[in-house]
Amino acid sequence: MNINHHLDDATLMSYSAGSLSQGMALVVASHLAFCSACRERAEMNDAVGGVLLESLDAETIEDDMLAAILAQIDEPETSIIEPQQQTPRACDPEIPMPLNEYVSGPLDELQWKRIVPGVAYYDMPWQGRGVSRLLRIAPGKSMLTHTHNGNELTLVLRGSFSDEVGRFCRGDIADLDDQIEHQPLVDSDEDCICLIATDAPLRFTTLFGKLVQPMTGF
Repeated sequence: MNINHHLDDATLMSYSAGSLSQGMALVVASHLAFCSACRERAEMNDAVGGVLLESLDAETIEDDMLAAILAQIDEPETSIIEPQQQTPRACDPEIPMPLNEYVSGPLDELQWKRIVPGVAYYDMPWQGRGVSRLLRIAPGKSMLTHTHNGNELTLVLRGSFSDEVGRFCRGDIADLDDQIEHQPLVDSDEDCICLIATDAPLRFTTLFGKLVQPMTGF
């Protein structure tokens, strides 16, 4: 697999620190299952973090732990959704192992929900401020032009799309923030299926996009 688009350093550091949302962490883990280059960077971050932790004296660790506990008390309650599969099953080669634990079968057999003709989705089993879902778009179809109120991760599982950033094929990941405005267009002969996570609602830049945003779920 020839992967041309990788994770940003900041995203990998947040993943290693365990500070990403469940949806974001799932996209990162799924990309790491494909990409040896990003896996090596993630392993390096983990190693550096371990060294830094070992270098802290006991008093510093205690202070940090107290601050973290107090911060968690102030945060809204969240819950981690456990994988649906209680026993391992054979993995569809299209589906990375971390995602395989949360879907009910091969991509073509999922219960896709249509947004508009040519665009359908399959939601992950948790809720948050953003979106965590599989998105399926037919050849020649495009998303509405938008930018972001936060961050957006998009991992291609099948097909390809092009936008203002470049062309994204299987295994590629788009790691975008509020500085990017784009309109992804499916340029493959087959449906493009992506695993997507956002940490805030999208910001559509056209009047039509703003009007239909409630029905898109984004």
